Amino acid sequence: MLMYRRLLAASAALALISGVAHAQDVRTAEALRDKALLDRTAWDITEDLTTTIGPRLVGSPAMERAKDWGAAKFKALGFTNIKVEQFAKPSWTRGEESAELVGPYPMKLGIVGLGRTIPTPAGGIEADVALFRTYAEMIAAPEGALKGKIAVITQPMVKAQDGSGYGVAGISRRSGPVEAAKRGAVALLIRSVSTSDSTVPHTGVTGFGPDVVTIPAAAMGVPEAEQLERLAKKGPLRIKLKLASTVDPNDVAWNISGEIKGSEKPDEVIVIGGHLDSWDVGTGALDDATGVAITTAAAKLIGDLPKHPKRTIRVVMWGSEESGGSSEAYIAAHKDEVPKIVLAGESDTGADRIFSLRLPVGGTANPLATTAANVLAPLKIYVNRAPTGHGGADIEGLEEAGVPSIELEQDASRYFDYHHTADDTLNKVRPDELAQNVAAWASFIYLVADSDIDFRALKAAAPAATSH
Repeated sequence: MLMYRRLLAASAALALISGVAHAQDVRTAEALRDKALLDRTAWDITEDLTTTIGPRLVGSPAMERAKDWGAAKFKALGFTNIKVEQFAKPSWTRGEESAELVGPYPMKLGIVGLGRTIPTPAGGIEADVALFRTYAEMIAAPEGALKGKIAVITQPMVKAQDGSGYGVAGISRRSGPVEAAKRGAVALLIRSVSTSDSTVPHTGVTGFGPDVVTIPAAAMGVPEAEQLERLAKKGPLRIKLKLASTVDPNDVAWNISGEIKGSEKPDEVIVIGGHLDSWDVGTGALDDATGVAITTAAAKLIGDLPKHPKRTIRVVMWGSEESGGSSEAYIAAHKDEVPKIVLAGESDTGADRIFSLRLPVGGTANPLATTAANVLAPLKIYVNRAPTGHGGADIEGLEEAGVPSIELEQDASRYFDYHHTADDTLNKVRPDELAQNVAAWASFIYLVADSDIDFRALKAAAPAATSH
């Protein structure tokens, strides 16, 4: 009898984590996939958000309009349990900006201030240049070595399908001003964190906060960075930089969400979404109107089915990703719900073709992975053997709290040509590739939502299952 009970318990545990899809679920997932390829919902959402709202910087009137737009969009598309969750978020507003090489070769420089940078004095800063070809080269300079100078970093970014060059090059933007300040610099200019050869500069957040000692910082286009490199070989350079900006410490932002309620296990929730905010220089099409559109359109297609899947699908339009805050606010508001959030995912690398699905640890050994691979194969997507690394900035808090996450990896080969620039506009979105994204999200999320797969249990079982 004891052995029989153990067998029953083992069988029940296996069923809990099995994720085996019924034939009808596979047919439904395939039908969702094929319908999504012809559906215009994601395009219409992207077009509407970038056209009627435009740039959506936290603290701007446009961001408040975007909040109302998001709630109205969920209602119009048939979502339920729509929530607008406000949280404190100090805002930063860009002012007048300019830079010029004043000697010995006078030249205007096209620059954009890094997000959250402190301003220069009203009259600007004029100083000699200390140029470094890499961030590491600047870090090697001792404290005090850059006293009174404007540091310039000209490190390029490597183009990669998975966008992996961003982390390496992006440190100049994220940490450069703080590290340059430690060495005595009065300001910092960086080559844009970009894979293009464009003169259009890229913004993006830099280090900030009440306890952060930093200096005014801006980015310049790629050709101008290369020009400064050449000129620096001829002798000393001198630059004048002016940046104006203001901060409102008492501002707010919002996370907006809507649900497709589960038919059998509505308290078990899959959280997906994109971020609603954007930088102020473009209309935030690729970053991240398309992410909002992809996940919303995918959930809407599932919601249109005659019967909803077992589990609830919640789409979140996160309200402050670019300078942080959404993730912390979301986990604070939903900490009691964490045990029932079965999976999380975020779309935030534009809208070019998805090429890979990464599952939580232990996921690839489950039958659901094979089902997903078969459903996604016509979209030219494979199931990656490597598990999810980091599913997105806005679900980071959920991940840290133990919520399993996925990555539907997009081809980022051209994403960082336009990322954080005035060129991040609707005409960069390719409708057929946007639809391929929706097809992948809709079909895969449906399979999980109508299953009993327990990714937490799979992770717990993974070491024993994978040991040799």
